[in-house]
Amino acid sequence: MHCYKGIWEKFTSFHSTNIAQQFLYRCYTKIGREDAKQKSYTNCYPFIYYLQHGENFYLTAYQAPLSIKPVLLFYGMVQLLKSCLLTVDADYPESSSVLAHGVSTRKRKKQNYEFFYDEVKIQKYGLFTHFSEKMFHVKHLTGAKFHMRMLLQRISDLHELFETYYNQQLSRKVLYEPLRQFVSIPVEILDDYHMTFGRFINYITKEWSWIEKDSLQIEEEYIKATCAHPLKPLGCEPLMFSLDDRSYCLPIQREEIFQLPEIMCHYLLLYNLSMISRYETEWWNELLHSYSSDAYPFIHRFLSVTSEKVPLLLYEYLCLK
Repeated sequence: MHCYKGIWEKFTSFHSTNIAQQFLYRCYTKIGREDAKQKSYTNCYPFIYYLQHGENFYLTAYQAPLSIKPVLLFYGMVQLLKSCLLTVDADYPESSSVLAHGVSTRKRKKQNYEFFYDEVKIQKYGLFTHFSEKMFHVKHLTGAKFHMRMLLQRISDLHELFETYYNQQLSRKVLYEPLRQFVSIPVEILDDYHMTFGRFINYITKEWSWIEKDSLQIEEEYIKATCAHPLKPLGCEPLMFSLDDRSYCLPIQREEIFQLPEIMCHYLLLYNLSMISRYETEWWNELLHSYSSDAYPFIHRFLSVTSEKVPLLLYEYLCLK
């Protein structure tokens, strides 16, 4: 991929207090803040500093050994998220409760530990819950548990690995024509979802906000539809965006995980991997040096993908404001 230099050059468009202040003023005006002008002046410096601090973590991670990449990438992501939060929460951080990570994992791994079956648990307070609600309007996740395998499956850039190692197809490629705002979905999805075409129409018109409800039709091997607005990597759920070829795909499973914004899954995976890197040193080094675990290629690939995809997705988030 190696597109990281370009994305950080794009972020420099915000590295001006005048531009940042005007940008935040527009954001706060949209959400009806009466003190939009005052808050935009107050927050323009923190907004820039979070971006720059996040960039420093990422640029260090690109050059760092694999053993410490999860820690650097996690805290780089945290800084970028704080900057994004300032666009929707002018009072961030309003209390110390939002400064915690917002998730937890087992402090000590059991004997015969398997990364795929490890899990993280969502806490009531903390950064994860706060940004999920404020940025993506996702609520009521407190107490939910997410397994690493399912979180990895949410990231379409890893689907080729699942098919190679486990002969498990996880998605079907969707053809997107941006000029015509048209999507073509392989008709095999009807068998995957065990639906007739009529039931499929009812399903997606309720669940997919970005589709024109009266435009669906079957033409040969595809179900075709018009998009209500241009598809973007953010907000296209349950479609998934692949970074390598800038394409979209549709999961062949209908689990709720595929309705969650991808950013949330990167956060949970990086949190757990950063904790393992710091506190499970023996297992972590055996994974990195013995190559005895099936998890190694997935973790290695994920760290490569997330190092470029998260900055891209969060830059897209800012551009959509």
